[in-house]
Amino acid sequence: MSDPIEIKIDDKEIQQLLNKLAAKTKNLRPLMKNIAGIMMDGVEENFDKEGRPDKWTPLAKSTIKQRTKKAYWPGKILQMRGELAASITSKYDDNSAIVGTNKVYAAIHQFGGNAGRSKKAKIPARPYLTLSNYEINLIQKSIIKYF
Repeated sequence: MSDPIEIKIDDKEIQQLLNKLAAKTKNLRPLMKNIAGIMMDGVEENFDKEGRPDKWTPLAKSTIKQRTKKAYWPGKILQMRGELAASITSKYDDNSAIVGTNKVYAAIHQFGGNAGRSKKAKIPARPYLTLSNYEINLIQKSIIKYF
């Protein structure tokens, strides 16, 4: 068996490009910051449009009646006082981008389920922590542009 043949590229421009690529992969923080911003915009749009691409299940008549008594109706779904929407935060570091909330009741609205003291109230899923194809495409373009 013969020795392998090696091809060495001794081109300063290619070497500079490779060094630039290596440096960018070491510092993904700017990219993660951009991705976190795109995700945050998408979640805000979900609250504004009350679900995308599918609209959220409308409020129950009993919920509308309660909100009307408290002067919170008419209004938007999941925004009686705006606390859930206002609690959405973004976070990023060198390797990740995260959007979420620390509200205890947030999961029941995202995934749906039974709620209340006796768990008799059926809450439909109204996913607000989702991204549309538009945001997914923006993230993909951001990654490609970054490199």
